[in-house]
Amino acid sequence: MPHPTRFDWQRWLPGLVTLLHYKAAWLPKDIAAGLVLTTMLVPVGIAYAEASGVPGIYGLYATIIPLLAYALFGPSRILVLGPDSALAAPILAVVVQYAASDPQRAIAIASMMALVAGAFCVIAGLLRLGFITELLSKPIRYGYMNGIALTVLISQLPKLFGIKVDSEGPLRDLWSLGQALYAGQGHWPSFVVGAGSLALILLLKPFKRLPGILIAVVLATLAVSVFNLNQMGVKVLGQLPQGLPGFVFPWVSDIDLVEVLLGGIAVALVSFADTSVLSRSYAARLKMRVNPNQEMFGLGVANLASGLFQGIPISSSSSRTPVAEAAGSQTQLTGIIGALAVTLLLLVAPNLMQHLPNSALAAVVIAAALGLFEFADLKRIFRMQQWEFWLSFTCFVGVAVFGAIPGICIAVVVSVIEFLWDGWRPHHAVLGRADGLRGYHDMQRYPQARRIPGLVLLRWDAPLFFANAEQFQNTVMAAVDASPTPVQRVVIAAEPVTSIDITSADMLAELDRALEGRGVELQFAEMKDPVKDKMRQFELFEHMGEKAFHPTVGAAVDAYLEESGVDWQP
Repeated sequence: MPHPTRFDWQRWLPGLVTLLHYKAAWLPKDIAAGLVLTTMLVPVGIAYAEASGVPGIYGLYATIIPLLAYALFGPSRILVLGPDSALAAPILAVVVQYAASDPQRAIAIASMMALVAGAFCVIAGLLRLGFITELLSKPIRYGYMNGIALTVLISQLPKLFGIKVDSEGPLRDLWSLGQALYAGQGHWPSFVVGAGSLALILLLKPFKRLPGILIAVVLATLAVSVFNLNQMGVKVLGQLPQGLPGFVFPWVSDIDLVEVLLGGIAVALVSFADTSVLSRSYAARLKMRVNPNQEMFGLGVANLASGLFQGIPISSSSSRTPVAEAAGSQTQLTGIIGALAVTLLLLVAPNLMQHLPNSALAAVVIAAALGLFEFADLKRIFRMQQWEFWLSFTCFVGVAVFGAIPGICIAVVVSVIEFLWDGWRPHHAVLGRADGLRGYHDMQRYPQARRIPGLVLLRWDAPLFFANAEQFQNTVMAAVDASPTPVQRVVIAAEPVTSIDITSADMLAELDRALEGRGVELQFAEMKDPVKDKMRQFELFEHMGEKAFHPTVGAAVDAYLEESGVDWQP
């Protein structure tokens, strides 16, 4: 049995465990993959930072530090972390509201959100809450991400046209852009550069081994430099600061901290949802196991590190991770090599990207946003279950109209309502014996099924809890009243009942007394042992007696026929 201390550090530092058992044969592949990855890290990091409302240099800071942190604390050997297009909208929503066009305030606010997101993920990982993102159903996730994609796309359109628009929400921004274009304010050289970059990225996207983003960005930068397009009004990135980020605890006092808190939690949920899906996908492909709680912890540490070193919130990347894999990445050392290469760039050649046009960066983000849209599976959902499609559409509209932060609140509320609705009015069935079929079946589906005189068999297809307790009681009483023969006993086929709470337990006690007053016994069949334990805890099991609980519906029927003397043949 391993020593407890050894077990602990191995669990919390899986990357270090990998590096301690590193094989020399992996090194050339990891170095090559890290250098290839760097060609994506730089333009994408800058683009997503600009899309989040902060200067591009902070996107590189948020690339270097999180990659180093995740290499130690992250469980996946292949995942690449950094600024992400899906996080741009919730970050921008808070930054724009309080930064007042001040870059220093903007990065301080974004770094505060990174600390909130990191703390949330670390605490959730320690408490083993890695399952929480599963509380959002697939249609609701689609709706939210489609809304985020539209929000990100709209936020970048003004930069594509070389127009400055004060952000007031996705739809209002789109209206302002339309008015500006109608008034002739569009800067068409910027648009040509940006639209050309976007077209090239999309054209090269099917060719997985070609770095389409890098090619488009390099060509756009060369075009600006060779033809002096910056002198024609094409806005460029400009000179990056030389050097590395320092340790800074971010703080801005004169803002609504609740907005920062909600924004950080929204970022954490989106970030972990994306990271967990991507991590599981690559773990299955590489035949590895990934602990979702450790994944959340590693993601949290990476966000904390980003926030403390002048970075923005980060997530896993569905565009950079495949690049690392295709280049032959073997371990987390690939991310370390990429981080060191970006560091070298900032120390030695910070002016290399000074002619990078802003419209080309907007094209990078727009291309990523287009990849976030999900339509194909929504068509399938609409065909199979329309009400879930409309739930998805509601979340989409919520994000598109009200913005990313209110949108995720709407998504969570709708998800809770969806869950409660399913349990509030669950399916139930009165059972009978259908000729030619074993067991007892729904009388509505088998109207020719035979009922046992004096016995009501009722199946309840949900847990019993406060929201459906009264409905259950009314259903049982209605089934007794609708029986074609005087009822002596009600047996609840309780196999689908996975839990009860104190409200439903009190309801069962009241129902038992009400039925007893009418000369009717209440009994149960196929109740799970954990639910029986709850019945004991709520003092119902002893009150009703052992004989009120039967192992199967058939055993309950046999006991009733024997005790009542009813002449009935199965």
